[in-house]
Amino acid sequence: MTRIYDYKAITSNGKELDFAQFRGKVLMIVNTASKCGFTPQFAGLEELNQKYKDKGLVIIGFPCNQFAHQDPGTDSEISSFCQLNYGVTFQIMKKIDVNGDNAHPIFKYLTNEARGFLGRKIKWNFTKFLISRDGTKIKRYPPTKAPRKIEKDIEVLLGY
Repeated sequence: MTRIYDYKAITSNGKELDFAQFRGKVLMIVNTASKCGFTPQFAGLEELNQKYKDKGLVIIGFPCNQFAHQDPGTDSEISSFCQLNYGVTFQIMKKIDVNGDNAHPIFKYLTNEARGFLGRKIKWNFTKFLISRDGTKIKRYPPTKAPRKIEKDIEVLLGY
């Protein structure tokens, strides 16, 4: 049975990130964009990161330019933008596709496990996936769901 821990991806600075290291952690995976109406959600994601990272939450952002070309920068530019404008300290990955034939395997897996309004497709930037500590439960949230509105679900998965 495939789990999130079977995947690897490349960080914005070109290093491989093995998701096996996140066993026992609650994961939030988000497809992001720097020039989107939802871009201010970076602040809310970072608030959750600061509040829960020492309790077992790991947030990972995957920039994507598939929706109205709202993340056209290089990986370095995107990472810098997130840090400078929103104080992001959680991991930002290399820009990827989340839909179609070239979709990153992680997003093919996530969209198969937790379907949304458009089935297996991602509707827009800032679709969020919350994954339990054992990797068996995956919940999907639409772009319109603010990060703070997911906090109770995070706390349940962290064991509060």
